[in-house]
This record gives sequence, C-alpha cells and structure tokens, in this order.
Amino acid sequence: MFSGMLVVRVTRACCFLAVVWYAGSVIAQEVLPRPEEPFAGKIGLTYKDSVAVKPKLDVPQTFGLEDPPNVLIVLIDDCGFGQCSTFGGAAPTPTLDRIAKNGVIYNRFHTTALCSPTRAALLTGRNHHSVGSGVIGEAGTGFPGYTGIIPASAGTVAEVLRENGYMNAWFGKNHNVPDWETSIVGPFDRWADGLGFDYFYGFVGGDTDQYTPALVENKRRMEAPKTNEDGSLYHLTTDLADHAIRTIRASQAVAPQRPFFVYFAPGATHAPHQVPEEWIAKFKDKFDGGWDKYREDTFARQKKLGIIPADTKLTPRPDSLPAWDSLPEDQRKVYARMMEIFAAFTAHTDNEVGRIVDAIDEMGELENTMVIYIAGDNGSSAEGGMSGLLNEMTFFNGIEEPLEAKLKAIDTLGSAEHFNHFPAAWAWAMDTPFQWTKQIASHFGGTRNGVAISWPKGIKARGEVRDQFHHVIDIYPTILEVVGVPSPAQLNGIAQKPVEGVSMVYSFDDANAEDRRTTQYFEMMGNQGIYHDGWMASALRGVPWVSENPPANLLDMPWELYHVDEDFSQANDLAKQEPEKLQALVKLFFAEASRYNVLPLDDRKTARLAVENRPSLTEGRNKFVYPNLLRLTEGSSPDLKYKSHTITANVVVPEGGADGVLFTQGGNFCGYGFYVKEGKLTYHYNLAGVNRYTIESEDKIPTGNVKLKMEYVTDADKPLAGANVTLYANDKVVGKGRVEKSIPNRVTLDETMDIGFDTGTPINDQYEVPFKFEGQLKTVVIELN
Repeated sequence: MFSGMLVVRVTRACCFLAVVWYAGSVIAQEVLPRPEEPFAGKIGLTYKDSVAVKPKLDVPQTFGLEDPPNVLIVLIDDCGFGQCSTFGGAAPTPTLDRIAKNGVIYNRFHTTALCSPTRAALLTGRNHHSVGSGVIGEAGTGFPGYTGIIPASAGTVAEVLRENGYMNAWFGKNHNVPDWETSIVGPFDRWADGLGFDYFYGFVGGDTDQYTPALVENKRRMEAPKTNEDGSLYHLTTDLADHAIRTIRASQAVAPQRPFFVYFAPGATHAPHQVPEEWIAKFKDKFDGGWDKYREDTFARQKKLGIIPADTKLTPRPDSLPAWDSLPEDQRKVYARMMEIFAAFTAHTDNEVGRIVDAIDEMGELENTMVIYIAGDNGSSAEGGMSGLLNEMTFFNGIEEPLEAKLKAIDTLGSAEHFNHFPAAWAWAMDTPFQWTKQIASHFGGTRNGVAISWPKGIKARGEVRDQFHHVIDIYPTILEVVGVPSPAQLNGIAQKPVEGVSMVYSFDDANAEDRRTTQYFEMMGNQGIYHDGWMASALRGVPWVSENPPANLLDMPWELYHVDEDFSQANDLAKQEPEKLQALVKLFFAEASRYNVLPLDDRKTARLAVENRPSLTEGRNKFVYPNLLRLTEGSSPDLKYKSHTITANVVVPEGGADGVLFTQGGNFCGYGFYVKEGKLTYHYNLAGVNRYTIESEDKIPTGNVKLKMEYVTDADKPLAGANVTLYANDKVVGKGRVEKSIPNRVTLDETMDIGFDTGTPINDQYEVPFKFEGQLKTVVIELN
C-alpha cells in the first residue's frame, strides 16, 4: 500500500512539472539558459520498476531550429574604406572579392571610429556607450558610458548562439577586457568564455607583435612557437588561421550536426605593420607616386566598380597634411616603403582569411555559412603621426622619432626588429574618398567601413551593392534573424537591455528596400556626429595624428552639415545654407547622447591613460611581494614608470654565479628590466627605443644568500622626469647611474611584467628570452616610496 501510493504521487508530480514546462516552452528562447526539461520516464522504487530516458544532446535540433547556418565574422583591424581592392583600394583582397561576388556589398556601413568600442558594439548589438565602451578600456573613466566594463545586462550574440546549440570560437583580438581584469585572478567575465565563446586563441590587449605575440589560449598565457604549422617563420595571422581551421574541422568531425560561430579578428592591419618579406617584395615601388595620387587612382577605381555613386566628390587633403610632391626625397623613400609594407600586410591578412573560407568550402559547409567580412573596425589609423613610426609606443608617449633612424632602418621595416606604423597621410589615403581617419567619429573617414556578406543558401543576390545606412550594432540582430531565434529578455538570470541594432536581412535581396536605420549618433573623444533621415551633422574636435589636442569648448563646437543621401563623401558643407536643419540635428545629438550614456563629453586622449582613472589591484598599496615565474599585465601591476621605488630580489646564488632576469616590464619597444648578466647586476631603462639608459655594477654579485636591490629616485613625480638609480648587493652600493627621461603614459599594450624570467621580447639585446634566473629566486619585493 505504501509503495504504490509513493509511485503514484511521484508520477503525478512529474506530470504536473511536464505541464508547467510545456506552458513555459513558448517563451523558453526569450529566457536563457532554458529551464531544465522534466524527467519524462518513470521513477519506481528500484531500477527494475522504473523507466530511464537518456538526456538529449544539446544541439539546435533539440530546440526546433531547422538547418541553422554557420556564421563566420571576419573583422579586420584599422582598415580604411579605400584600402582593399573590393572597395577600389590598391591592396589585393581576393577573399573579400570572393565574398562580395557571392553575396552583397554594403557601402554605407559604419563603425564607432575606434577599436574596442566597435568590438563591444558588434558583440552586444548595443551602442558602444550603452555598454560602457565609449573609448578603449585603457582610457576608461568612472562614468557609465566609459568604464570599459560590458555589463551583464548586454549579453553577446555568442551567448545567445551558445544557448541555442552553437559551437563558438574566437581567434585574434579581444580588447574588451578591462585593464584590471587581465591578470591571473580575473575576474573573467569579459574574457572570451565569459562573453559566450567555447574556445579562444589570440590576445587580450589592443595590439600585439606579429612575431612574438602576447598569446592567450582560453585563460592561459603562452609563448608563440618559432614556426607556423607549415614550417615557415612564425606569424600571428597565419597561426590564428591555422587554429581556426583546425577548430572548425574538429567540430565538424565530432558533431557535424552542430553549427559553428567563428569570430576571426586578427591583429592585422593594426600596428605594428609586420609581414613576411616575400609579401613586401610584391609591392616594391608600387607607391612611389605618393598619397595624393593614391587617392585619385582609388577614387577612379571606386567609381568604375560602382562602389560609390557616380556624382561623388573627392574630398581635399587637410591643410595640416603635406602634399607628397612637397616632401624631400629621403622622406618619400621611407614613406613609400612604409606603404609597401602596409599593402603587403593587408594582402597577407586577406590570404589567411581565404584559407579559412577554403577549408569551410572543402568541408561542404560554405553553402550554409553566412560570412560577414567587415573591412575595418574603424577608419585607417593616423596614429603613426606626420612621419610614421619605427615604434608605436612613441605615439602613445608623445615622443618624437628622428627621420635618420627611419632611413637607417628602411630595409628592416616590417620585420621583428620594429613596431612600425605608416604616416598619417597614408591613413587619410586609405580612407578615400572621405575626410579624416580613425578616431574621427564626426566624419566617415573614421566610421565608414566596407562590408561584404555572403550566404549562398539564403542570399540570392550576387555581387550587388547595398546602400542602406547601417551600423555595426546591426550585425547582432542580423545573425539572430538568420538563425531564427529572438534576443532574450533575460540571460543568465539578468534582465537584458533592449537591442539597439536593426537587422539587415530585409536588404539582402532587395536593393531598393527603404532604410530601417534612420538615426545614429557618433562620438569619440569629443568628435561628435548625428545621422538622421539622410542628413549628417558633424563636429570635428581635433586632428587624429597628435597625441593630445589644444583645449576646446565641447558645447560650442563648429558644426558642419551634409546631406549625405546626395553627398556620399561629405564634401559639401551646408551649415550656412541650412542653419535650422543644423540646429535641429545638434539638439537631436544631445538627446541621443543623453539616452545612450555619451555624457559627459570627454575629449582627452593620452591624458585619459592615467591609471588613477580606473580601478586598480594595486591602489592603496605601497609594497608588493611577488613569487618567481609570475606574469602580470601592466594594468594589474604597480605603476613604476616615473615614480620613486625600489625593487629587491631575494636570491640564492650558487658557486660560479647565476645570470638571468629578476624583473622586467615591457620589452624591446618600451620598458625596464633588472637582471644579472655575466655576473654583474644591471638595470636597463628603455624609453620607447629613442633613449636607453643602462646602469651596471662594477663587480660581480656575491654568492650564497644575497639581497639584490635597485633604487629609483625620481627628480619629480611627473611624466618624463629623470631619476637617479643606485644598485645594491647585500646593502652595499655596487653601481650608480642616471635615467634622464622617463616613460610618461604607457609602457606596453601587450607585454607583461615578468618575475624571474622574460617573455615576449627582451628589454634589450644583451640577452635572449626567457633568460630565466639560474639561481634560486625566493621573492621580488617592490616598494613605492
């Protein structure tokens, strides 16, 4: 009697739960993760009088999706509208051509004018300020639109796809992890797995060396191999493509019924412009005509291809950029070489993307794969300054580089020896036919990027241009509409912000479809813009090729007005002819700015890099005790650049001595290191390669238990201040010297602080990495004075 009643009650309870679950299944996809399905078998007292039901595989068919497409997003870094051959540029991009010919081309697609803001907007489908990404994370502040923290209320497209059975993999650049969250202790919410990806292979910061990248696999930092899989000299873009191909093939081999979402975001074509010499050789002498001729030739090709309207005007060169013919021969020689390297970098990158597309095709999956190839997360970068750079870190620290050094290095540009970047005028040329470049959100040179989308099974059009006005936030809803799932109202227990993008699917097979995006604000570092119903109001804050602009009143900017439905390139300023229209648009800009967390406006550039603007793991601490073989990013380590401090290494030196690194931060392109070489204690300070200071002990360090110390006493606690350096062994002075100028803003964007060894690039050419300390290193103690 008892056992029978028990079985009946259990069975009835299961039936009740099944009814409840069924009633909720209608909204199950709007609340993710889905509620657990009730047990559909029978529970008895033992297995003999019970019925088991195997759990279902979590693949899309379980959730009712019918043959959902694979998705491949390709996002090229710092690529201008007029850079790739598909959009009239001189860099051959046959893979982008292929995607365009097999689908549709968007010639009025927009980004945010800067890298990590665009990436945050792409993944979340919300405006960059709405998700705390109004500027790069390294320049974040304490205002809601600028924290650098993507909120949990803005779930990513990857999270939605993963909950619908997709295998998600991300290769390349993240740059959406706040500085203080990049260490081994996390938190990892903004790392790839926290943003919805099953696998990540790439780098976390804003850029990295193509030959010695700051590699991360999932959450594990690792060193790059010496060669690619084919035995050629290692290059990051090739390595990323190798990993993407291997991951897709493995997924299809193991679970062919499971679609994939692959986000391929190489560091290219962001600085450093580094590419194998055999690719550079293909472009020898091709850019001797200079940037003015490049603009004219590209403009003509764009019209011939039908990429731009026939009545488009070519905007003039800004007065602050020199005419090519006005330059001395030596400068033209260096600058032409820099452009050869950049074109090679672009072509090489497209070639690696092509290998991925070929692999998908070989697997028979290309027919049902939507490829979204976005040629740029912003316009081309003018951060190379007026003369180009041997080392990008000089730009971020406001340090001048002499032309003589570039001439001397001309044959090795593009190699592992340099972190090079081309002159701003080449960036302007890459953005043909528009005004300005990356950073300038007010004008299309900073925000308009070419896009091609192919999906043979779902898009009938082939090689057609679409001129509907769209923005990077529109990619998220486009993917969800194609897959056939809604954006969730609740994700991981958190109510979601409304998606601010609009799907582009309506335009796939209707070239004449009416625009569904009628309003879009733009803002970046004080540059302001607003698009509405075919008109664009633009307020330029300052030129992008300087590290800081003179003060300005952000509430009283000189606004320009363009009827962009008829003026494709923003060539005809109508501000004086249409003052009422302009005034209405400016009011609309501030209404949108208030709505989307743009306020308060902030036009600071390098000044915002100061670490005190953001949370810090080191804040309020003056003493740090680190174990051997530790790696920390700059954002999670003590700020030592121009401050008085000591570094003390407690070591055991065996008989015969011990060489090796005690402490380094940064590497060959900027940083400082404390090490023992040939028995002598050494401190080296590298001011972005422009100035180097070495202090070395006169005698070899003693053996046994030894306390090795470096004391850095600044002349003034401010950027660029000099300092006196004293070296000690067991409290005895063993060396003295000077650092005449200090690093003002940033040591590195990708390398780490290393204890007991060195990773990435060495601090100088006196040793090779890892140069692990040969004795016993107990602790390294850093004290801020």
